[in-house]
Amino acid sequence: MRLTFDEIKNEIKRVFMKYGLSEEKAETCARIHTESTYDGIYSHGTNRVARFVDYIKKGWVDVHADPSLDREFGAVRIYNGNLGPGILNALYGADRAMELADQYGIGMVGIHNTTHWMRGGTYGLYVAKRGYVGIMWTNTEACMPPWGGKDCRLGNNPFVMAMPGPDGGAPVLLDMAMSQYSYGKLQVTRLAGKKLPFPGGYDREGNLTDDPGAIEESMRILPIGYWKGSAFAFMLDILGSVLSDGVGAVDMDAATKGSCGGCSQVMIVIDPKKTSVSHDISLTVKRAEEYLKSAEAAEHAGGIRAPGEGIEKFHADHDRNGIYVDDAVWEEICAL
Repeated sequence: MRLTFDEIKNEIKRVFMKYGLSEEKAETCARIHTESTYDGIYSHGTNRVARFVDYIKKGWVDVHADPSLDREFGAVRIYNGNLGPGILNALYGADRAMELADQYGIGMVGIHNTTHWMRGGTYGLYVAKRGYVGIMWTNTEACMPPWGGKDCRLGNNPFVMAMPGPDGGAPVLLDMAMSQYSYGKLQVTRLAGKKLPFPGGYDREGNLTDDPGAIEESMRILPIGYWKGSAFAFMLDILGSVLSDGVGAVDMDAATKGSCGGCSQVMIVIDPKKTSVSHDISLTVKRAEEYLKSAEAAEHAGGIRAPGEGIEKFHADHDRNGIYVDDAVWEEICAL
């Protein structure tokens, strides 16, 4: 199914208002879900609407809650998200971190007791488009086995890095899960009736597989870099907890409030104009990207891209043909 941006946003906004969000909050959340879908991140755009509503109905998300300040010192602020909508809490944290960066050159905001922020790259793009560098992550409930284990003990903790792009163009954006493929990507691939480009986890018999449904069933997703991704995920979990005065996977699992219910997030924002006083930042990025792409193409490769470049192909397709939404997902949204 192909729809316009406004058709998608307005329907999601209707749903969110139906389940208690104010018009202003519903507008913001619906816009973010739609922007993620427009950027080709279907898994955390339209595909997450029904789950968000389910969490509201279960009382795992408080649509009326706003962040409250716990403590402040220097360029650091610690907030309680009060289980409010994760999108709104994360945007609030990004705004506060940019204000701190204006004052100190760097700002760190930790938010504990918050909920799923949906697409992590949203907040990297948000600060990068305003001229800042962003380093951000969230921890999650355990949904990935540690390297050498079968049982889920690690969060698939999204990690984001972003900075302004060259010549005022699209920001450079890294937005990645700690697994070879996120669960959202597994869902999108399965719904499309496709296999993964590379093995992404194990089936119930312990065999590496490119079948997304088999990996979803076993919950044995493959960490990036094998043991390295496992260690990376662990560090993001404990640092997210400590730097936000929050909790990690062990306590989220015990609370059983869905995906990222009560999670901890860290947002570090830097003003590069205060650090790179003798460099043309745009030229530095441009030269690095040109050098990256000067490498000889590998066999059977689809080309070399800088982080975040893939978004343009989705924009071109969606501008030309309308924004893609899975038929079953759209029917589910409209029925809410």
